[in-house]
Amino acid sequence: MLTRHLKCHSSIKKHVCQYCGKGFNDTFDLKRHTRTHTGIWPYRCHICVKAFTQRCSLESHLRKIHGLQQNYAYRERRAKLFVCEECGFTCAAGEEYYGHVRQLHPSNVLLHKYLRKQGPASLRLLFYPRGYYA
Repeated sequence: MLTRHLKCHSSIKKHVCQYCGKGFNDTFDLKRHTRTHTGIWPYRCHICVKAFTQRCSLESHLRKIHGLQQNYAYRERRAKLFVCEECGFTCAAGEEYYGHVRQLHPSNVLLHKYLRKQGPASLRLLFYPRGYYA
């Protein structure tokens, strides 16, 4: 965490917002910032349906507005939420997320990176969707 924090003081910003030109040292910070331009607010309150760009903002809202405290153990991981940064689609399963991206956003850079990691058979799925092979 200290290393990540020290990066924010660096004058070299590797990741630049395509909308306003603001620079960031971390892809996570750029993604979070970009949501302010795209209108993608994936974290929704289950009580009043208000939406947020960050999970911590939702948790703060739940605590301050609805009096619900999130109780996580030290270093306990929260359930991962997969968010399509192109359209705002959200789900809890990676397979469902990558299926969505493959169908609706086949030129997505993250999809190509994911499929390369999965191996040559997965890359075929990009060009030949399910049902193509008998």
